[in-house]
Amino acid sequence: MLENAGRTCPLAYRYGAAALATAHPKRAETLYVVGGLYGNPEALAQVQAMAQAEQTPVTLVFNGDFNWFDVDDSSFEHINQAVLRHDAIQGNVEFELHGSSTDSGCGCAYPDSVDQATVKRSNRIHRRLKITASKHPALLAQLAALPLFARYAVGSMTVAVVHGDADSLAGWTFDAASIDQPDQQAHITRMFEQAQTDVFASSHTCLPVLRRFELGAGRQGAVVNNGAAGMPNFKGIPSGLLTRISAHSSPHLPLYGTRLGGMYIDSLPINYNPQPWHEQFLANWPAGSDAYLSYFSRINNGPDHVLSQATTAG
Repeated sequence: MLENAGRTCPLAYRYGAAALATAHPKRAETLYVVGGLYGNPEALAQVQAMAQAEQTPVTLVFNGDFNWFDVDDSSFEHINQAVLRHDAIQGNVEFELHGSSTDSGCGCAYPDSVDQATVKRSNRIHRRLKITASKHPALLAQLAALPLFARYAVGSMTVAVVHGDADSLAGWTFDAASIDQPDQQAHITRMFEQAQTDVFASSHTCLPVLRRFELGAGRQGAVVNNGAAGMPNFKGIPSGLLTRISAHSSPHLPLYGTRLGGMYIDSLPINYNPQPWHEQFLANWPAGSDAYLSYFSRINNGPDHVLSQATTAG
């Protein structure tokens, strides 16, 4: 494995925003975008229950990294069999499962702000997951066949569903730390134009953010990153998040959201049962293990991220 594994963005990840405009849009009445499930079966069960409680049909799309902590065979089978009954795209975790090279490590393309010890732990987590995945060739073939992005027509809006950003599977443009940078604003506006979309829905960077953008000629667009469906996203708030986009108001109380062109764009908390999830996590990743050191504090207490950092919209 190369020394910079886990920090590089392979050429195979790069599709470019203009490619999104060529994808045929699938019609959805209500769209749930579920990114970063990370192998949490309790969060998966809660997402399914939330969809069933809706009054109108729901399209679920899992936008990558639905695997991560599910390194035992039973969990890997359960998560992937359930997800693959719905729409899904690959995240870097899934992409790197079916490749033979280890040069990219976990494929996270971590920025310099992430310390090297965390990067190395992520590479080792993925290496262990890859060993489990190799025992399930039929599921691996299905994961390899998944697209890198998807496009939906929801009410009056077009939604581009990506894992990272509009240009790359592991892009960080829609990260909470970079989306407000002055040098990014013109770049993001061009992404909307090139992709011919009203909304970008992403995850990958593991911290949620919702922003609106002025696109000219009276048009506005939105970028919504759900952070993680399978882990807490805010300090002291023990729930995952999903993105809900619909012409209909939500039967579930949003944590925050906005309206765009008469459409609802909401971040819904996924209030899964933490106790069985913690027990299952610790069975695979006991104290001192790589995933424990990188994630268990967040799983228990949430990250150092607060609601005011996530949204300035609506």
